[in-house]
Amino acid sequence: MDTTLLSADDAGIGAAAAILRAGGLVGFPSETVYGLGGDARDDRAVARIYEAKGRPSFNPLIVHLPDAEAVDRYARLPKGFDRLAGFWPGPLTLVLPLRPDAGLSPLVTAGLDSVAVRVPGHPVTRALLRAFGGPLAGPSANPSGRISPTRAAHVMDGLAGRIEAVLDGGPCAVGVESTILGLVDAPVLLRPGGIPQEALEAILGPLATGGDAAKPSAPGQLLSHYAPRGRVRLEARAAAGEVGIGFGPGPEALNLSPSGDLVEAAANLFHLLRAADDLAGEGGTIAIAPVPQTGLGRAINDRLRRAAAPR
Repeated sequence: MDTTLLSADDAGIGAAAAILRAGGLVGFPSETVYGLGGDARDDRAVARIYEAKGRPSFNPLIVHLPDAEAVDRYARLPKGFDRLAGFWPGPLTLVLPLRPDAGLSPLVTAGLDSVAVRVPGHPVTRALLRAFGGPLAGPSANPSGRISPTRAAHVMDGLAGRIEAVLDGGPCAVGVESTILGLVDAPVLLRPGGIPQEALEAILGPLATGGDAAKPSAPGQLLSHYAPRGRVRLEARAAAGEVGIGFGPGPEALNLSPSGDLVEAAANLFHLLRAADDLAGEGGTIAIAPVPQTGLGRAINDRLRRAAAPR
């Protein structure tokens, strides 16, 4: 299969929407990372997402929708949702009770009675959702467990020949996946991400954190994820023969943010992990400098811990 690289103009977005309506798969940009889109109502399209990624079928997918009204057709919005409405459009995913008549493929929810939903803020994603006119299943557009893509070239590197097209919207601004908040019962932070935990707690109060890696209720909960080919050492400076990724002032040629800016670091994270992976090669080691455990640093450290986990 040839994979077409589409420009993010009206013609390219129209072509991508036509592919989706025909049951095909399209890599698309978002403010977080690139997603791999398929019609969330189409069993075959969703099965092809799992096949293209080599993704475990027990790992649920996020459904992308244009607004809260559209979300309410597929999931039950909780009482008091208006307190969270200001985070949409944006990098916040909510895990909500699934409506029995939602019409989504059961493969999207991995057979659970909840569904992960998001209203993305990227203008290209929003234009694609309008042109497609339906719910878009969209995990990150990379082989399962590998480094997430923040550029169209990353998607082509990992999935060319497995999907129909990639919509090129340029680099992703946020650079780490969405924050996932479970609202099936009491609020629980299932995955740190593009919305800092502190911002949610300012509205909801202290949040429990949780999630079951053996039976995920949302994406990004597997213990090993976002992984380069070789070994990753955390909170470390590179020794001889290792590739280093710095944060703040330091000698490393690859640096998440020389000025110590967590927003810049998040945007650069997966791009620099890929660059370090290319330099280290199979069996090499990547040493990553400490990153503060605050704000977006929580999401960065979460991804780094999963990248370093045994595989």
